[in-house]
Amino acid sequence: MAAANHSPSSPYSCAKDSGPVIPTTSLVTFLERVQETAFQTYERSKFDHKDFIDLSLKFDLSTTVKAFDEISKTENGSVSTKDFEEFIGKWFKSAGEDLVYVEPMDFETEPYGFLPKVENPEVRAWALEVHGLWKKLSREVSSSVHDHPELHTLLPLPVPGMIPGSRFREVYYWDSYWVIRGLLASKMHETAKAIVTNLISLLDTYGYVLNGARAYYTNRSQPPLLSAMVYEIYNRTGDVDLVKKALPALLKEYQFWNSEIHTMIIHDAENCNHSLNRYYAMWNKPRPEASAIDKRFASKFLNVNEKQKFYRELASTAESGWDFSTRWMRNPSEFTSLSTTTILPVDLNAFTLRMELDIAFFAKIVGDDAIAEDFLTASHTRKKAFNSVFWNENMGQWVDYWLNYGAEPKEPQTWEAQNQNQNVFASNFVPLWIDLFNSDTPLVEKVTRSLQSSGLLCAAGIATSLTNSGHQCRDFPNGWAPIQHMIVEGLWRSASTEARKVARDIAERWIRANYVAYKKTGTMHEKYNVEKCGEYGAGGIYRPQTGFGWSNGVVLTFLEEFGWPKDQNIDCN
Repeated sequence: MAAANHSPSSPYSCAKDSGPVIPTTSLVTFLERVQETAFQTYERSKFDHKDFIDLSLKFDLSTTVKAFDEISKTENGSVSTKDFEEFIGKWFKSAGEDLVYVEPMDFETEPYGFLPKVENPEVRAWALEVHGLWKKLSREVSSSVHDHPELHTLLPLPVPGMIPGSRFREVYYWDSYWVIRGLLASKMHETAKAIVTNLISLLDTYGYVLNGARAYYTNRSQPPLLSAMVYEIYNRTGDVDLVKKALPALLKEYQFWNSEIHTMIIHDAENCNHSLNRYYAMWNKPRPEASAIDKRFASKFLNVNEKQKFYRELASTAESGWDFSTRWMRNPSEFTSLSTTTILPVDLNAFTLRMELDIAFFAKIVGDDAIAEDFLTASHTRKKAFNSVFWNENMGQWVDYWLNYGAEPKEPQTWEAQNQNQNVFASNFVPLWIDLFNSDTPLVEKVTRSLQSSGLLCAAGIATSLTNSGHQCRDFPNGWAPIQHMIVEGLWRSASTEARKVARDIAERWIRANYVAYKKTGTMHEKYNVEKCGEYGAGGIYRPQTGFGWSNGVVLTFLEEFGWPKDQNIDCN
């Protein structure tokens, strides 16, 4: 099934990569060499590329590089396992040593008023264990990072925060939204505010919130959910000072996402122009955290411009948070056909719409009526764009729009029906999360029926796509906590009885799947197999991860909202 009806057979044939590139550090460049050597030294099954880019130096860079150059190597550049491991042990601190465990400031073993709707003792005991995981995920940047940043790829942050878990040993952008939702259910308001403080510090330093708090992530962002984080915290705490602190930063972020590289103009059938957003990383080289693997995928391209274009697509797909899915491929069976920068994604534009609504709300709070009016107008303008560009009446879904290949950002493109990607992805239902859409009951009911007949609803939750691509972790049969949450919350906020019934059903399926997997494995997982209740997900270029920040957050959020009756079974059967 093709990703879009108009897809060309060779999207890179005439490509020229001329977009912006944010330079990385000398340390990152050197660690890419170390990673490449590790790739050649170890068996693939024993190799995690990220482990080597996260290493910290024990000594200065020039001395370490000199020692590395003096290691005995074969003609193909490989090093014996013994020599390599001795070098790593002598010259580096282990990945993760630059983060220090810290007790969360507001953690209580059982907070007052915790999950009052959870009446089942088994479920309540499990929920308290999940709540207890916040202690395991709490970290602060070590003093060494602050004192000697040149020795680390980890970036200094002002206050402690939460990491997702396992190999993801630094703060990540969009993960933090669902972590915060869980923290609020756990009554950990100060820890939630600290996460926002750290993200604002990144925004103030770089002009945008980075994908993650590492030097190799400075070339891209992630789905923009900072305003949603601030909104949820304010909604619980009424903290006006947080709103005042965040508003200037959010205006800066909005400017970033509506800059030239991230926007395209679509001219619709009613003679209106719509400015909409896309993902576009400021990078055209292998991603440092996966450099050795990226180079091997790019080896099929002979032309430098083709390689650079592919590398930008890889980084832009990582910016989307959906790395990797057939959603971004012109040919779903060919990984190198990634074309994320030529897609206007439904969910990204929903997040931007949410940002506009949030900024208007915050501006009202601080008394800036002019900003409030401007952003309210912008939100209504974007809603019209959703109706004109993304909405597919026959499907009852909003769908991604594929740009004509090779078009310049400054040139408006005329909307064409065949440019809508009519394949079914969970992202097609994310606009339900936005109140401008979930407040329209007839629309919600139409979209709910579409979701029910889409094939995405499975025994254990919502699948990400209908395509089982084998090596792609964002495709069927994997389900992800953020997707479950946004769709469920959108349905639940509506006035439709049927939509609310579907929302509760999905939430219960997801809670069961998480509970049974936890009882079997003793941990929360990054993703789950929605075909089989209690099975965690697989696929992608790294092993399934545990911890896990956003999974913890969504389970606690669902339990807070829906509860669990005393006599209701929690097992899969």
